Amino acid sequence: MATITFDVAAFRVAFPAFASETTFPDETLQGYFDSATCFISDCDYGVLRGDCRERALNLMTAHLAELATKINAGMGTGLINSSTIDKISVTLTPPPFKSQFQWWLTLTGYGQQLYALLSRKAAGGLYVGGLPERSAFRKVRGIF
Repeated sequence: MATITFDVAAFRVAFPAFASETTFPDETLQGYFDSATCFISDCDYGVLRGDCRERALNLMTAHLAELATKINAGMGTGLINSSTIDKISVTLTPPPFKSQFQWWLTLTGYGQQLYALLSRKAAGGLYVGGLPERSAFRKVRGIF
């Protein structure tokens, strides 16, 4: 089974926000890609194959890089509902999504693109229908 490797030059072309080699050295981007493989497998199989899997991994890499950039700049990642200056108070909006992962992906534009791609490519549930005796050598209630 083939694995997808990180191509830094192609990543920089596809995502110009990370084109600066001084701000985003190759080693740093490789680290974000390695972290992205914890979320999305780099093995090329399943419904998400080839260019789509490579795009998903690159989007996750860009999402992680942008989140780290925001956090390092001191920017919050949540939606601020209200704030007070005296006796400092900040209220964040709770995530309006079904899962924390969905909310986390919507914190950047790259994550939103990734969520749309994964939603489009994700398979639904599995249904096996028919009578139960089709999977056995006897009919229902032990009758031959």
